[in-house]
Amino acid sequence: MSEFNRIGLVGRLGSDSALHTLKRLIRYLQSRGLDIVLEEETAAALPGHLLEVSTNETLGKTCDLVIVVGGDGSLLGAARALSKYNVPLLGVNRGRLGFLTDITPDDIEVLVADVLDGKYMMETRFLLDTSVIRKGALIGGGDALNDVVIHPGRLIRMIEFELYIDGQFVYSQRSDGLIISTPTGSTAYALSGGGPIMHPKLDAIVIVPMNPHTLSSRPIVVDGNSEIKIIVGEENSAYPHVTCDGQNHVVTNPGDEIHIHKKPHKLHLIHPLNHNFYETCRTKLGWGSHLGN
Repeated sequence: MSEFNRIGLVGRLGSDSALHTLKRLIRYLQSRGLDIVLEEETAAALPGHLLEVSTNETLGKTCDLVIVVGGDGSLLGAARALSKYNVPLLGVNRGRLGFLTDITPDDIEVLVADVLDGKYMMETRFLLDTSVIRKGALIGGGDALNDVVIHPGRLIRMIEFELYIDGQFVYSQRSDGLIISTPTGSTAYALSGGGPIMHPKLDAIVIVPMNPHTLSSRPIVVDGNSEIKIIVGEENSAYPHVTCDGQNHVVTNPGDEIHIHKKPHKLHLIHPLNHNFYETCRTKLGWGSHLGN
């Protein structure tokens, strides 16, 4: 028997194609006689489905596996909501890149069957916890599987801040902001900012300056257990924003402190057995394949 008997489904259904894929997945899971639970927002897009509906909390506590239908952004949201429950996630790609959601819709029956039959690989990915402190009080924060970005918001202005790592002063900087990325996020915004690609198994964090006002400022890779603190400069004319995974936002004031560190709970991400990180990079980033004769 499969170790996955109660399956949660999460879909970000902004297109007919994603809705079609979700319905196809439901039919397949039903053919296997499995219990299916729909996340609340997903269920709202499927009127007349007659399936069990639950909150993310119930999904995380009671399901053996959660399948996410959508793009990487959909899986990022599910990861932040469900990682603390240690329920494994499997992604079916209905987005563009698909670094995290690596089952294509055409392969649903074959590859989901393999996973349900125990033929899969699982890896863990860590998330970042972010807190914004103002005069000693917590005013906001969030979690990030990809990255935490400090940026000027809608205004095109440089911002000033100080960076500390493990209590040690690193530098003060004037720039368009700073990207603090996990290995998972190293192929996302941090890559666009000139940061290195990091293998998902690395226990490391990369700090990438965004258009710094100095030619010597370069990305820094630090230990994954580092405690990172950014102090917003007192002379900023803009009010820097702190954004987690591009989805959660906190607006800071001059003098605020931004604290970032690894979360204790990790994402358990399932891949098909043929998953290969370097092949994914070749496919998604347009790397060259083997040389011809």
